[in-house]
Amino acid sequence: MDNQKLSRMDPRAVKATSVISTDETNGPHVAHALRITAASSNPKMFTLPWEKPLSQWPKDYLANLPRGISRHVVRFVHVGDDVYAMKEITRTVAEREYELLRRLQKLELPTVTPIAVVTGRHTPEDQELEAILVTRHLKFSLPYRALFARNLRADTAERLIDALAVLMVRLHLVGFYWGDVSLSNVLFLRDADSFAAFLVDAETGDLHPNLTDGQREYDIDLARTNIIGELMDLNSGNLLPADVDEVAVGDRLVERYRSLWGALTDVDSFNPNEMWKIEQRVNKLNDLGFDVDELEMKTATDGNRVLVRPRVVDAGYASRKLLRLTGLDVQENQARRLLNDLDAYRASTWRQGEDIEIVATDWMREVFEPTVRMIPPEYRSQIEPAQFFHEILTDRWYLAEKAGHDIPMGDAVESYIENVLPKYRLDEAAMKDINDEAESGVIDDEESYGEYNPEDDPDAAVWAS
Repeated sequence: MDNQKLSRMDPRAVKATSVISTDETNGPHVAHALRITAASSNPKMFTLPWEKPLSQWPKDYLANLPRGISRHVVRFVHVGDDVYAMKEITRTVAEREYELLRRLQKLELPTVTPIAVVTGRHTPEDQELEAILVTRHLKFSLPYRALFARNLRADTAERLIDALAVLMVRLHLVGFYWGDVSLSNVLFLRDADSFAAFLVDAETGDLHPNLTDGQREYDIDLARTNIIGELMDLNSGNLLPADVDEVAVGDRLVERYRSLWGALTDVDSFNPNEMWKIEQRVNKLNDLGFDVDELEMKTATDGNRVLVRPRVVDAGYASRKLLRLTGLDVQENQARRLLNDLDAYRASTWRQGEDIEIVATDWMREVFEPTVRMIPPEYRSQIEPAQFFHEILTDRWYLAEKAGHDIPMGDAVESYIENVLPKYRLDEAAMKDINDEAESGVIDDEESYGEYNPEDDPDAAVWAS
């Protein structure tokens, strides 16, 4: 990345360390020397069978988790107490993607966490092997195909699209051009009644100080096309509900993206006696889950209006508030639900005049922690505590409405564990089908995933707009 481009980039991203090997910075690349460049100090990394192709690693090392469709061989691997995702790709691509993910992490964006790049791999017969990019498995997350293999609400496709639209906007706000937007390149976490989307594949991406409208439109158009195709593929496998219109869902992404982008970036015009509307604008952004750190305000040329635009906008308004009060680090909609329950607890105990920090400590000890301790051990790797708590509250409300009276929390938990929680399990047959399908998408062809350069792409002419 050239110095001029770096000088105009967010300082947090600039400070991310680089692992790209060049003769000038790291000396000549030694082809036969195994090299692990890691952001983790896990010593068990050195004990893995790097001398074998990833597809031939012994099952004892592997974690049986659903994999998304990828052009490359991908495996989930136990490394001590951690689970890492390993992707076998060329050294150049691995190092570049690692660096991009590091920069995006510094910008506090929802991506998988880069752990290491492993290069210089050879078999005992001295056959050269591709590099491996190592990322941390995003606990509780699932690829979209695994979600559709379960009993989900009919509007699941729309909720996934809404999450993807939020992710795209957040990435575009910091200048990240994706270049290959699709459901396959995202992992999803449940977030109360919605989903949160995390970038998992940044091979074709690039980070700029800011994006042109043409770059954003290219991503939007590609996303719509890919999503329609992916949903049609689901439909051909009888995984998509019959009432889902694939084209309408693709159009929804465009609509949701434009609406959110406008809310975050448009300039509002106020009369000097309407300054209260500034607070209204900030509250609207807070309701969308975004914090406003700065507002750019200036007087219009006619002197009769004030122009207001958010300058620094970041996601996580509710989650940061909950983290400050309780130490719980959860998704945005989960945080909203937990904060609402905290407010209800505060009112029911007649403590509105007491410091919220003290009340939050008691709510954690008396309400939240006793509830999540009831998660059965076999499900603790299947559902987040905050999501479990949210779903208990929802189920309790339905039970109370049906019974005509309040339901004790303990009874609601028992009912939920017996009747709802089993739906979280993927049976072995479904898991095998998902991973077999993921494996069928692997293309062992270096040209298919060589370093992406928009200048070489004939379709990238739209960038000029």
